[in-house]
Amino acid sequence: MNLQFDDTIVALASAPGSGAAGLIRVSGSDIIPCLEHCFEADDQWRSSRVPSRHPGIIKLAGSHVRLPGALYFWPTARSFTGQPLAEFHTISSPPLLESVIENLAAHGARLARPGEFTLRAFLAGRVDLVQAEAVLGVIDAYDHEELNLALSQLAGGVSTRIGAARMDLLELLSELEAGLDFVEEDIEFIDRNTLVNRLRKIREFCEQLYLDSSERMESTGSLSLVLAGLPNAGKSTLYNALVGDKQAALVSDVEGTTRDYLVTSLNWQGQPIQLIDTAGLEPGVHEISISAQQFRQQQMTQADLVIWCTAADLRPELHSIDRAQRAQLSESQHVLTVLTKSDLSPALNRDESCEVALSVAEETGLDDLKNLILSRLTEYRRGGRQLIGSTASRCRDSLRQAGLALQAAEEAAERQMGEELVAIEIREALQHLGQIVGQVYTDDILDRIFSKFCIGK
Repeated sequence: MNLQFDDTIVALASAPGSGAAGLIRVSGSDIIPCLEHCFEADDQWRSSRVPSRHPGIIKLAGSHVRLPGALYFWPTARSFTGQPLAEFHTISSPPLLESVIENLAAHGARLARPGEFTLRAFLAGRVDLVQAEAVLGVIDAYDHEELNLALSQLAGGVSTRIGAARMDLLELLSELEAGLDFVEEDIEFIDRNTLVNRLRKIREFCEQLYLDSSERMESTGSLSLVLAGLPNAGKSTLYNALVGDKQAALVSDVEGTTRDYLVTSLNWQGQPIQLIDTAGLEPGVHEISISAQQFRQQQMTQADLVIWCTAADLRPELHSIDRAQRAQLSESQHVLTVLTKSDLSPALNRDESCEVALSVAEETGLDDLKNLILSRLTEYRRGGRQLIGSTASRCRDSLRQAGLALQAAEEAAERQMGEELVAIEIREALQHLGQIVGQVYTDDILDRIFSKFCIGK
């Protein structure tokens, strides 16, 4: 990759297709001659020192048609890319927009590569790599939570904290190296306890961010919701009710009717959900039963939320088994307990530990269950996450390596080992943290990140 981006690039910056507004973006160190051939307006935009809007006429390639529009112009000091930047705003007609781009290309511009505008912003120091990836996160956000997370990352929330950690490490490094310069005078520039405590604080920050990145890598767009419980607990009936199809799953009074599993995708209030109906918990004697039980266990382990169904007409001898299974599951998973078939049991016999009582037959409690599910999923997912998925994937190893280096530095300081050994580990941690925000980077890293962008961003 050639990292010297001085030429003029152009791309469609609005969504493809017809519409009320179309945007064409242009950036480069010397874009004014190119713009002059393609736009007629007053002369003020050429000398503008602040972002400005100029109505005028946009010229088309090979045509005398005069297309009304406006030029938005940002001089170097105020632009996103760190270069003069311009946008043509006009009606979104694909043939017209293509003709404008052709005219710009005929006068010195080239078509931008995916993500090249954001890449130029990174190279100009307008954003770091974490913020650059957040641009893609905003574009790809599938719900309000993901959008807010990406916007927070774009605003520099994580970058600021990583930057603060790097500055603290640089300060520690300077104090250690100053001590090395005066080793013969036996001057201690930093107390060992202070050094250990500051290293531990930064290490804990890196480790927490590493755990967060691991969660983000395991997370997908949709959240998994697993229905579980003993046989004949009403799981399949509840599955049909949540799906809105009475025939989606086979329902019977015979225990063990569900030997296989069912999966469907839902969308509740803009939140994609994968709903899974599993076989009832029972010892498997047939190969199919064993496979169903293995899948049930796997899905419960991976679920964002397990809905444990306890039937109101559960036989008394099964109550202790039901409670034991539920308690065991709650030790490692997020579990919401539901009393199904509530119309079959008087209130005095109901399990008080169940959070929602419902009856599909009487159509009661379903809305309460849905609201509680959404509330729990939002609560669990929010969980202090700080990174969008693509950033988490890229940064995970760097965070792990930084944490290991800081742990080694901390141990060296605690054991009163030489300051030069502590300094070596701090430099290693700085290298890995620098890779996260892009202060240390290689061409292949930039290629991998910015190739995911669409043209025009």
